[in-house]
Amino acid sequence: MIRINDEIALDDSEIEESFIRASGPGGQNVNKVSSAVQLRFDARRSRALPDAVAVRLMRLAGSKLTQDGVIVITAQRFRDQTRNRADALERLVALIQEALVPPTPRRATRPTLASKKRRLEGKAKRSGVKAMRGSVKLD
Repeated sequence: MIRINDEIALDDSEIEESFIRASGPGGQNVNKVSSAVQLRFDARRSRALPDAVAVRLMRLAGSKLTQDGVIVITAQRFRDQTRNRADALERLVALIQEALVPPTPRRATRPTLASKKRRLEGKAKRSGVKAMRGSVKLD
C-alpha cells in the first residue's frame, strides 16, 4: 500500500513498473543495464481515488496522460534502478497530492468607481492624442 494521505492509499497492484534502458551518458553501463523506470498508473479506473480527484489528476498530468487515461512517468535521473523507482513513485504521489487540493472558486468582483474613472480618463487622453494626428488645415 502506498499512502497518499490519511484517507487515500493506492494498492500496489494499481501501479505497473517496467524497466528500460536510460538514455544519455553512462558509458558501457548505460548499454547493458536497464536502470530507468517507466511507471504506469491507470487514473481513470483507480478504485482508491474519488472521481473529482481523478479528473483533476488527469488534467494535471498533461502530456504524461495517454488516451486510455493511464499516467506514464519515466524516471532516469539516477544511475541505479532502486533510486529511479523511488523517484518515479515520489513524482506520482506528488501529482496525486496536488490533485487532492480542490481549486478555489473564482468570485466575481466589480470594478471600483475610481478605476472606472481612471480608465475613461486614459481613453479620453489617448483619443485626444490620436485626434491631433490628423492632417493640418490652413485657413
